[in-house]
Amino acid sequence: MPSPPPTRRPRLMLGEKLIELLIRLCGFSAILFVFAIFFFVFREALPVPDKVTFRGFLLNSEWYPTSLGNVRFGVGSLVLGTLAVTLTAMLIAVPFGLGAAVFVSEFCAGKLRETLKVIIELLAAIPSVVWGFIGLTVMNRFLIATFGVPVGLNVLNAALLLALMSIPIMVSIGEDALKAVPDSYREAAIALGATRWQMIWRVLLPAGKNGLLAAVLLGVGRAIGETMAVLMATGHAINNPFVKEGSFNPGFMFESVRTLTATIAAELGEASEHSEHYRVLFLVGILLFTLTFIVNLTADLVIRGLRRK
Repeated sequence: MPSPPPTRRPRLMLGEKLIELLIRLCGFSAILFVFAIFFFVFREALPVPDKVTFRGFLLNSEWYPTSLGNVRFGVGSLVLGTLAVTLTAMLIAVPFGLGAAVFVSEFCAGKLRETLKVIIELLAAIPSVVWGFIGLTVMNRFLIATFGVPVGLNVLNAALLLALMSIPIMVSIGEDALKAVPDSYREAAIALGATRWQMIWRVLLPAGKNGLLAAVLLGVGRAIGETMAVLMATGHAINNPFVKEGSFNPGFMFESVRTLTATIAAELGEASEHSEHYRVLFLVGILLFTLTFIVNLTADLVIRGLRRK
């Protein structure tokens, strides 16, 4: 193949340098935007109101930011409500999401596989406010009729919606992780006499565990950060779902709760700028940042540990 003329080489080198510079700028801009978001949130949250203490903010379950006589800024119930909804959603989403990823990756072919992938992508494209309307109308009546609860806007309602919203992410990332496993692993397992299920359980899942864990944690991040669906489906009641009459509540899934994200969405528009209520809502945003950071850090540590093994 003839080499390009000498006059074109400087142009090619200049073009490569410009593309490399553009890629570097995109990478640095992502880091800059993250730090800019942190700066904005911390700037709006400071100075912390005198009435807010670290222990009282996290452990107090009383949230009365607009009280005239006794203002209280306790997010304990909001944190527990967020955890209840997220954990219940993951209990539903993880088996179905990873199972669907295995099915699409290993048992589907041709038109069936393409049809399922299109349906999964359509689920991911549904706006969260539409899911909220489904929870407010369809799921609310379904839970009341099925379980005989007085109110269908509860933890289970929001968890079912969040599970449906998280499953497309898990399926897409999980399928990519399974497809990244070399075919030689599958062929070696089958050659040794393993059945297809044994090959999946003992070879495929351990080999793709890093990507599958990433898929699960992305689903957790989606569930924690969701706003409109949980705002409309949880009942928006300040309540500790795990405790009832001084003891553990086994039916916490049927309790109405309020989440951190729903609180910010519902109250930020009504709070006066730079008021105590306004700054505390940004403190709630910092708490959400911290929770997602802990989830990501835990994922990174677990993945590194799995790679060392």
